[in-house]
Amino acid sequence: MSTSKKISKKDIGKILSQWSQEFTVLVPSKEGNVSKMARWDGKDTRFMDSHRNTVHPVKANFFPPMEEMFSFQKNKEGYHIEPAPPDEHKLLIFAIRPCDANALAILDMAFKDGYEDPYYLSRRKDTVLIGLGCTNPYDSCFCTSMGGSPSDSTNVDIMLTDIGNEFLIEEISEAGKELVAKTEDLQEAKKADEAKAKKVKETSYDKVTRKIDTRDIDKKLLACFENKDYWEKVSAKCISCGICTFLCPTCYCFDINDDSFKKRGARFRSWDSCAFPVYTRMPMENPRGEKWRRVRQKVCHKFEFFPMNFGSIACVGCGRCIRLCPVNWDITQTIESVPEIT
Repeated sequence: MSTSKKISKKDIGKILSQWSQEFTVLVPSKEGNVSKMARWDGKDTRFMDSHRNTVHPVKANFFPPMEEMFSFQKNKEGYHIEPAPPDEHKLLIFAIRPCDANALAILDMAFKDGYEDPYYLSRRKDTVLIGLGCTNPYDSCFCTSMGGSPSDSTNVDIMLTDIGNEFLIEEISEAGKELVAKTEDLQEAKKADEAKAKKVKETSYDKVTRKIDTRDIDKKLLACFENKDYWEKVSAKCISCGICTFLCPTCYCFDINDDSFKKRGARFRSWDSCAFPVYTRMPMENPRGEKWRRVRQKVCHKFEFFPMNFGSIACVGCGRCIRLCPVNWDITQTIESVPEIT
């Protein structure tokens, strides 16, 4: 007996409306020509027809490009600090791709296991992720080389698979089971539906043709860390624009600044990038003033340093950094070109 559910595509709006009673529902949306996860308007579901993946990574909904940390005011007694109000909204992110769900799990390590970041965690708490499997991955995608797949359900609560005029619905987590149990308009899936979904998943997996070998990549990077000639070669066409890091779903570097006028002000944090020449600049020196050192930092952080600290490569193979780089710098070519250990 099948335990999966299914829903007609024309009824997606109905379940989104139900979920909107409990959650702030975010769906793939376009602002100009840039796609991102944004609040559902309560009626439009046309995004289901054209959605491949958002340009803006989903991390922006939990770790915004700029956010206020606290405000302050000076009086006779000194400074009075007023924390930024906590985000009380319970988020439900609909149609998140598996790579972006896996990226959130990586950010969890940095913002929860590394240290507890109250701003990130307040938004991440109680979030429900409704995954949507990829049926048309980009040629820049390489998720299957990073332990994922177009149908990976590891880090979502509910997984949807496109089976034609319907979506097969699989309950993954306890939160997903509870949500499905109280959702109306769902039908029982048949064995034929599950067989169709299985075929879709297999076909999608085979469509990811870009492959890299990450075996011992941390050891290889450690061995060539001081190989200046290699790093100068692979960084030659990088223009240090930072697009790759801003669009990366797992990058989390930020800068902190105060904005004040007279006796009032606020402290903000905003995204930063290891690609920028001033990223590590200190009063007396800049240890990464040369471009090759910054490119080395970016690659080694994802494939050597993060695994050293957290046991996981900080890359999910979403391919954004490849397809949106203005000079076609390709992380997969760099990883494949790392010298073998001699």
